[in-house]
Amino acid sequence: MIEASGLTKRYGNTVAVNNLSFAVAAGKVTGFLGPNGAGKSTTMRMILGLDNPTSGQVVIGGKRYHELKDPLRTVGALLDAKWVHPNRSARAHLSWMAKSNRIPTSRVEEVLDTVGLTSVADKRAGGFSLGMSQRLGIAAALLGDPEVLLFDEPVNGLDPEGILWIRKFMHRLAEEGRTVFVSSHLLSEMALTASDLIVIGKGQLIAQSTTEEFVARAAENTVKVRSPQLPALREQLVRASAQVTDSGNALIVSGMDSDKIGEIAASANLVLHELSPQTGSLEQAFMQITGDSVEYHTGLEAEAQQAFQPTAR
Repeated sequence: MIEASGLTKRYGNTVAVNNLSFAVAAGKVTGFLGPNGAGKSTTMRMILGLDNPTSGQVVIGGKRYHELKDPLRTVGALLDAKWVHPNRSARAHLSWMAKSNRIPTSRVEEVLDTVGLTSVADKRAGGFSLGMSQRLGIAAALLGDPEVLLFDEPVNGLDPEGILWIRKFMHRLAEEGRTVFVSSHLLSEMALTASDLIVIGKGQLIAQSTTEEFVARAAENTVKVRSPQLPALREQLVRASAQVTDSGNALIVSGMDSDKIGEIAASANLVLHELSPQTGSLEQAFMQITGDSVEYHTGLEAEAQQAFQPTAR
């Protein structure tokens, strides 16, 4: 488990992280989201002891990172896929990391095989594509078979097959009881990968919840209804105080769940061809909830923010 308490980081007059507290539980994939400049990278660096907090603390299993003995056996991390010395081979890079933390050299071959780099293990890392570098970074994170894993933008440069692989792999790691903490700008991918979310903006906590709860908090859930008797059904729903909008050959109903709509239709002897709840997306929820925390808006971003605001009916 990762626990942050009152975590604050200042650079001169700039507050990058401001009194941030959260907990990342084991056995789940937890997404770490926020607009650019929200303080995500600074927070992850403080978790790993690469930056010292101005105040507050963050612990991993009750210990600060520098208190861990052989830390790669406890925590694995991918923050920058290109930090590897360009003249080292993938095998050599992983081998010296293994020796530094008393990890058996046999583990090097295991992780190379896991990430699909065995065939290029003796090639210079400087010649790797971004996708191959990402795989090498993931291999390094897995090297010590750690209980806690941190990934910053792990799918950058991966092809669709690679993205699907890392998504399933993260789920498997969580199912094994590990703590998996993932930062990403790809909200559609986070919606498929993370069961829990921690969302920050301007260095402060905005939300910590399940992904489902986060989307439901922002989105106005509606129900799509199709019937060969739409005018009569519309009249019944409006009479019952539902908000109804016409949408082609269907009605979009808000302020009433599908069970109640079905009961109203049945009591009026009206036929239903479709009764399907419509939920918002993680992208819509993120833009709506973090809108006030974005440092800079382009014209297109402003239009998107406006488009995702709920409209009165």
